[in-house]
Amino acid sequence: MTDGVLLEIWLAGAAAAPMRRAPVGRLVAGAGLDGDRYALGGGTWARYPDLEKQLTLIDRDDVAAVAADAGVDLSEGGTRRNLVTAGVDLPALVGRWFTVGDALLFGMKRCPPCAHLERLTGARLVAAMLDRGGINAAVFAGADVAEGAAVRPLSDDEAVRRGAPGGADRPVPRRV
Repeated sequence: MTDGVLLEIWLAGAAAAPMRRAPVGRLVAGAGLDGDRYALGGGTWARYPDLEKQLTLIDRDDVAAVAADAGVDLSEGGTRRNLVTAGVDLPALVGRWFTVGDALLFGMKRCPPCAHLERLTGARLVAAMLDRGGINAAVFAGADVAEGAAVRPLSDDEAVRRGAPGGADRPVPRRV
């Protein structure tokens, strides 16, 4: 698996609030992106398991493909995902450790689209995003991140050396 790059950082301070782009951000262990609705406990899906709702990632090429298939003008921020990447197979990170800059993350599940996204955007996106909605990840070691940071898959051994829980304490992804 190849390394990728973080292209954009997006956050919203409350559920359904407009997304805003930030060139830098702080990933907080156990919470997500500092200042984002999920890290603040106020996201629309916040009642779901914590590890699944800390952070979302989507691939830039998938956003372009969704926009083309749906016939809409869709920005990366319009997907309401936190981190936009390029050059890394995000679905392959589900069940794996990876880094964004110096932050240690674990891919928890694919992030399917929902009707809530359609209500907010006014666009019919669910069908086009079905296999291109990105992933949900949990933050295990926080760090400041900036656009241009490397996104790099890690082996379990390397993740444990960086402080990740191993053995029976290793997180369990959900396949959806």
